[in-house]
Amino acid sequence: MHPAGPEDLVRAARRVGVFDERVLAALRTTMREAFLPLEDLRAVYDDAPLAIGHGQVTTQPSLSARMLEGLALTGGEHVLEIGTGAGFQTALLARLAGDVVSIEWWPDLSEQAGRVLATEGVDNVELVVGDGRRGVPERAPFDAVLVSAAALEVPVPLVEQLRWGGRLVQPIGAGGNERVMLFERTESGLRRIDVLALARFVRMRGRA
Repeated sequence: MHPAGPEDLVRAARRVGVFDERVLAALRTTMREAFLPLEDLRAVYDDAPLAIGHGQVTTQPSLSARMLEGLALTGGEHVLEIGTGAGFQTALLARLAGDVVSIEWWPDLSEQAGRVLATEGVDNVELVVGDGRRGVPERAPFDAVLVSAAALEVPVPLVEQLRWGGRLVQPIGAGGNERVMLFERTESGLRRIDVLALARFVRMRGRA
């Protein structure tokens, strides 16, 4: 049996149809064990969500990869992430974009993620604690938005903070049975491009 490691996550992403080599390279070079320090590396590099406290779980790595691929990042984008969590997906985003603003509801999760990101040398991320539904208007407009929590519709502030032509990925549903949707911002609002996956996400916190 081969030792557990990032290559397991690369294989899992390929199995669900992720072909973007930049996304696969980010998975290959980002150590999930740094963000989720479990003794059992097989659990860390399992393609599965892991609990991080407050009833929250990480996004399944292959699903993160599918969502990231949907954003079609080329390397210079200014990106908003809703839901920092443990910071692993934030680190992936940071390898794919120019810079990332990531907002988290729980201060202790944001603080811990910040410590690990700094230790791992990820220096193009700005962490914010607050209501993800409101976004971070003072840092807008964003070239792309990635939402890691479910809502019945995309919150209006997130639409308004996305530049025209920018892409947004969000799980749409009540929490527990979602369609992960890819949208593009147009002059008239959001245009649905694709359903990337069916998945289960926690509900987005904050002002309805």
